[in-house]
Amino acid sequence: MWTALSRAWTQRREAQALRRHAIPEPLWQLTLLRYPFLAERSEADLAELRRLCSLFLASKEFHGVGGFEVSDEVALAVAAQACLPVLRLGLSWYEGFVGIVMHADEVVAQREFMDEDGVVHAFEEELAGEAMEGGPLMLTWSAMEGLPDPAAAQDQAIFNVVIHEFAHVIDMRDGWADGVPPLANSQAREQWLAVLEGQWQRFCERVDAGEPSLIDPYGAESPEEFFAVAVEAFFVAPKAMRAEEPVMYQLLADFFKQDPAA
Repeated sequence: MWTALSRAWTQRREAQALRRHAIPEPLWQLTLLRYPFLAERSEADLAELRRLCSLFLASKEFHGVGGFEVSDEVALAVAAQACLPVLRLGLSWYEGFVGIVMHADEVVAQREFMDEDGVVHAFEEELAGEAMEGGPLMLTWSAMEGLPDPAAAQDQAIFNVVIHEFAHVIDMRDGWADGVPPLANSQAREQWLAVLEGQWQRFCERVDAGEPSLIDPYGAESPEEFFAVAVEAFFVAPKAMRAEEPVMYQLLADFFKQDPAA
């Protein structure tokens, strides 16, 4: 009985959220024009993506920094790209945070690290986005607008800051970023690691050799960054990634329960 009542209550809340955050057709079409890889999805996928976007916008809080105005256009641009990876998984993967902080341009962050001799080094790092466990998630609008058409960008690595940072959110759902999202059991985790580590080492060798790659060379930094940039390529240029990185493509297709190149 309680299960039925809980389900009915959840359905009512969802229906209210969909009404309050209904996406106007002109704004939806503008978003599909801005990000062609979204428009390439099937009608059924787009209908579900649009539904998830409304629920995402109802559950997240956007904050503009330095006078940046988070318009409906900006918020939907974030939502549409963020919801694509969880199209089959569901928005529960993003329950761990609420706030999304938006900047107009890249942010300069002060960093420190300690070397093996115990000496602390300070440096500055320019950020287009950053995901932190428990939130908030930071994004910059300048990195989101005017993205090149992947079909026309020959021999260029894919860059999509929204998908990248939300891939980190998915990765960190089990508490830390290591390139391994939460999986069903320890055996599945071991199988994932066996594939990921082998593919990452192969990728690092390609980067060291100066070979062009669809996946951003930044992925050579660590397995968790390799996972994030591979997810970018998987969703933005799936056919090219399937041809270039078939093993990694299949790993992601199985996890996300999507085959965007099909």
